[in-house]
Amino acid sequence: QLVESGGGLVQAGGSLRLSCAASGRTFSSYLMGWFRQAPGKEREFVAAITQSGSVTYYTDSVKGRFTISRDNTKNTVSLQMNSLKPEDTAVYYCAGRIGCVRRGVQEYDSWGQGTQVTVSS
Repeated sequence: QLVESGGGLVQAGGSLRLSCAASGRTFSSYLMGWFRQAPGKEREFVAAITQSGSVTYYTDSVKGRFTISRDNTKNTVSLQMNSLKPEDTAVYYCAGRIGCVRRGVQEYDSWGQGTQVTVSS
């Protein structure tokens, strides 16, 4: 089970930190990702981190602004979002999969319920 937190309303240029808490004893076996879905749009890949945390991946639009990290001792994955833009407004989801990195929504089999991020201009 995955539970996100940390969403909210922020002005453009501001920062938010999203967290995702996982239950179970196999968290370190999962590659973890963050996705987002804006109103009227498809869910899209944002970032992912390998099981050990040694390698990270980002979609081009967030590179240099967002940082994904994980703590396998606490079963958590986080997304630090800086320099937020109105186009970052979306529901953000954390997700997990066994295996190597994939960017497709259908490749992930564990999902949280999502947390709303709203960036005002």
